[in-house]
Amino acid sequence: MSNQIKPQTLKGFRDFLPGETRKRQWLKEKLAKICKNWGFEPIETPTLEYLELFSGQIGDDEKLFFKFKDQGGREVALRYDQTVPTVRYVTQYQNQLSKPFKRYQIQPAFRSEKPQKGRYREFIQCDADIYGDPSPYADAETIALSLDIYKQLGFKQAKVLVNDRTLLKSLPYEAIVSIDKIKKIGEDSLLSEMEKRGIELIKAKEYLQLVKSLKPSEAVKVIFSYLKNYGFDENWFEFDPTIARSFSYSQGPIWEVFIPDYSAGSVLGGERYDGLFKNLFGLNYSGTGFGLGFDRTLEAADQLGLIPLKISVSRLLISVFSPELLENSLAVARFLRDQDISVEIYSDPEIKLDKQLKYADKKGIPFVIIIGPDEAKKKIIKLKIMATREQTMIDLPSLVKKLRAKF
Repeated sequence: MSNQIKPQTLKGFRDFLPGETRKRQWLKEKLAKICKNWGFEPIETPTLEYLELFSGQIGDDEKLFFKFKDQGGREVALRYDQTVPTVRYVTQYQNQLSKPFKRYQIQPAFRSEKPQKGRYREFIQCDADIYGDPSPYADAETIALSLDIYKQLGFKQAKVLVNDRTLLKSLPYEAIVSIDKIKKIGEDSLLSEMEKRGIELIKAKEYLQLVKSLKPSEAVKVIFSYLKNYGFDENWFEFDPTIARSFSYSQGPIWEVFIPDYSAGSVLGGERYDGLFKNLFGLNYSGTGFGLGFDRTLEAADQLGLIPLKISVSRLLISVFSPELLENSLAVARFLRDQDISVEIYSDPEIKLDKQLKYADKKGIPFVIIIGPDEAKKKIIKLKIMATREQTMIDLPSLVKKLRAKF
């Protein structure tokens, strides 16, 4: 009987080949740089938290928790989102953190979703939040950052739709959860949805009419004034009373960002959640911020051609002409890496040069260095440009200048 197993990923989880991984790294690096430029500090929290931290805080989606007992018999859950763990983090270390405390976090979250296009059981989230500032200016700053991210990623336009959960305070949570789906299901289905949740039809119609008649709150007006003063055109933001956010901890300003040229739905959502500190830890504290949909943002950027075309992480292959000349190739590799130039050396010196050149072609490496007996004797190198097959003899200092100009 064979002990061999089938190589496969768990349902809802993914592997990423190098080309896709490079795209993901590009987005992570861009997001981190933008958040740092806004003065937000990076943090990390554990993959596992006590289950009680999440229980009763998420709302309808608690059925999506990955939860189990650890070997010590403790009830634990994989990180469902980054907001709730960071509320724990801020409470635990409040005396060591600045006030207000601005943080960003790029880590995976886990949800027991039904796998489908765009929905996975493990996915990257990028959050940015301001803690310790209850004013609408903190909401405005994180919303401005929301938009600036998409502007700096190269999108011609993004649009943030803003509402205020205080305007919905007379509605039961069941109605809010339903209203949050109105763009997907329409008004008729929305009324049916509310009925399924135990709301009488006459009340459902009343709630819908109330939502449609809402006007911007003072907090929303402050936010729009802030965005305008920062330099965003008015077509980048809009009041939308049907934005409800289904998290039970959402309160105050709430928002979602959409890309007009991308039809798969919102790419970012945010809210104020001061009450979460009180509910969990009895602490009077404030928090506001957003979670960015990493996969949707990446897909939108890819579809619109915003990801720089870098076919290979290696920009230069140093071939090995023969085992006897391996030392020469290693010396060049070390020199270029010391100059902060990314290079790859072919690993097997026994492989013929033509196969090494085919390897560079397959990986999309644009330049190859060749050091044969003549080059080694003259202490120069041969640089081959793979796209044109042009070859030039060059010394190392000149090569460094040439590569930096190309890169």
